[in-house]
Amino acid sequence: MYSLGGIRSLPANWRSTTASMTTTESVRKVPQVLTVAGSDSGAGAGIQADLKVCAARGVYCASVITAVTAQNTRGVQSVHLLPPEFVSEQLKSVLSDFEFDVVKTGMLPSTEIVEVLLQNLSEFPVRALVVDPVMVSTSGHVLAGSSVLSIFRERLLPIADIITPNVKEASALLGGVKIETVEEMRSAAKLLHEMGPRFVLVKDFKTFVECGTLLLAELAKGSSMLSAVKVAKRFVDNALDYSKDIVIGTGKQGPFDHFFSLKKDPQSSRCSIFNPDDLFLYAVTDSRMNKKWNRSIVDAVKAAIEGGATIIQLREKEAETREFLEEAKSCVGICRSHGVCLLINDRIDIALACDADGVHVGQSDMPVDLVRSLLGPDKIIGVSCKTPEQAHQAWKDGADYIGSGGVFPTNTKANNRTIGLDGLKTVCEASQLPVVAIGGIGISNAVSVMQINTPNLKGVAVVSALFDQECVLTQTKKLHKTLEESKKEV
Repeated sequence: MYSLGGIRSLPANWRSTTASMTTTESVRKVPQVLTVAGSDSGAGAGIQADLKVCAARGVYCASVITAVTAQNTRGVQSVHLLPPEFVSEQLKSVLSDFEFDVVKTGMLPSTEIVEVLLQNLSEFPVRALVVDPVMVSTSGHVLAGSSVLSIFRERLLPIADIITPNVKEASALLGGVKIETVEEMRSAAKLLHEMGPRFVLVKDFKTFVECGTLLLAELAKGSSMLSAVKVAKRFVDNALDYSKDIVIGTGKQGPFDHFFSLKKDPQSSRCSIFNPDDLFLYAVTDSRMNKKWNRSIVDAVKAAIEGGATIIQLREKEAETREFLEEAKSCVGICRSHGVCLLINDRIDIALACDADGVHVGQSDMPVDLVRSLLGPDKIIGVSCKTPEQAHQAWKDGADYIGSGGVFPTNTKANNRTIGLDGLKTVCEASQLPVVAIGGIGISNAVSVMQINTPNLKGVAVVSALFDQECVLTQTKKLHKTLEESKKEV
């Protein structure tokens, strides 16, 4: 994997006519993607796999078919290319109608088909282009000949936001260079990056079989490139592990179960995949407030979740370690039963001991890269940031999101410098990670926070507005409703 980061922005007037046709009250933005690829009759790859991946990740997926294969778990028996004119008709039909966030290409079996793709993309700009240069099937069948290599190198790769070749495809694009070790994969990624794509991810067959489509789905939902790659890796690893005992077909290349997460026991499965949208209503507990209102941390967490909190952070500054650990274990159980992620503030030891979904750390706490080395790749890590420089460092060190603030003055942290709405917007615009705003936010000002209208501001983190109140459930419901209404106004 080479360097990863942001994606290409849209022209200011893009889709303005479509937006004017609907009222703000009726608009609910749904991530939309387009896959341009071949059809796999065995449904283990191609268009069929792309549709399943997108459905599993909550993304609407349209398709343009470039070729039809006779294919099963034993291999590819035949390939029939569709006429380029008909591929162009499909492209024009969907690109002129839908508001695609991302286009992902798979099997592009001829130079003529690549040409019509390029022509249509120039006519209908999209937010990001993911190129998976499919040339050889997993079973070894050639799906695209050497004739397409030059047009890939000269015209398709330079406009791609990320390309995701496997080692054989990377080798072909580079003229047949040997790629067998991790170091050779890194070198290949650098050489491919010089051809023009913004980012490069070189895969091996075992660990990233569906990576391109997963990237497609996560980018459409607003994830940064690094976050999208992390989600893709976790999803594939989990799917492969879940599917290892599933037998479909008689060949060696059986498909895995894309919908494995729907079949897991919610009582026992943790939120192993971070979704930036979970930052929407981020509830941060406070032990002093709970004592003031004579409620346990467990009761507070349960009420917040039932009221609509989308992620929970336990912040405990006074309890003894053993007491906090037992409380954290109970809260993990509650969160798992509702499918809500639970993070621990600062205490990496507690997070590990209770198997929380991750941690949130401040600038004066343990460095993010060290936290990542202790927690591993699957845990969620958030970090507090007040400046663009801190936000960039958080991305570089491997954080999953940042909390930016205090936006307004607050009593929960002494001597906490506020950055205001302008400062928040500056951090959001500079950040390559999803952002949650924090600090003095409540029902009276939450709308003004969300109306700074930057794509990676995903929600608000609140303390007093929920937990320094007589009824946590009621206040959470009210704030959740306010945030939902603010989405319609943006």
